[in-house]
Amino acid sequence: MMSDRESGDEQPQSQRQASNGATGSDSGQQQQSNELELATKMLQIQSKRFYLDVKQNRRGKFIKVAEIGADGRRSQIFLALSTAADFRDHLGTFSEFYSQLGPPNPDTVPEDGKLKSEMMIKDNRRYYLDLKENARGRFLRVSQTITRGGPRSQVAIPAQGMIEFRDNLTDLLDEFGTDDGGFKGDLPDGRHMRVDNKNFYFDVGQNNRGIYMRISEVTTTVKGNFRTAITVPEKSWSRFRDYFRDYCDKMAECNEKSTVATLVPAESTSPQ
Repeated sequence: MMSDRESGDEQPQSQRQASNGATGSDSGQQQQSNELELATKMLQIQSKRFYLDVKQNRRGKFIKVAEIGADGRRSQIFLALSTAADFRDHLGTFSEFYSQLGPPNPDTVPEDGKLKSEMMIKDNRRYYLDLKENARGRFLRVSQTITRGGPRSQVAIPAQGMIEFRDNLTDLLDEFGTDDGGFKGDLPDGRHMRVDNKNFYFDVGQNNRGIYMRISEVTTTVKGNFRTAITVPEKSWSRFRDYFRDYCDKMAECNEKSTVATLVPAESTSPQ
């Protein structure tokens, strides 16, 4: 993971190059047997190379954005096609905002270096877009996180290259579309409950197999947190509901009988 200072490689002049080809950031490397590369674009923005790869696996199509720094360090994020379309639109907005900024002035930069920020949400992923400024210049940092745990990954696009990046992303979306397939409405928000030293999280998501609910249990102990999870397909939710309701009814009956059995001897006892 690059620091802000390492991310913003601003140079006096920039050279940009975009190309289509049969191979992209994975050229010369063996592709995963279950993953197919459909198209790729390469951009040279200042001292960095960016690869936009449209890929397909058993879950559907997506875009991998890979950044290769001048020192060879690599970072990458993954975008569903619909998320890539949102990202393209944000790139246009950020570019317009950037064009209206004056020359860099250290005295007016916020303490955290952020000039403008936005967020995108897709299923269990969150994407943070931050236009930042540091000693090397201005850049757009795009961070990808997974809800409640998981690694954080990010790429940093020099601000002068945002339009070029947007245009190449648009070309790929024009060719492959922005439809992820499946359910088109808004999915329910996640929910959380705490029982004793345990936290339970209910998160609804979607992939090419359909809609699902991930139920996570996080137990807090003196040695740390322990997490387990199950995934329940939407088609079986009603059966889960019926089973839970049945168990709740049965336990209510058992508790009622137990209460009655405890009270009856006391009520039937009378002085002789």
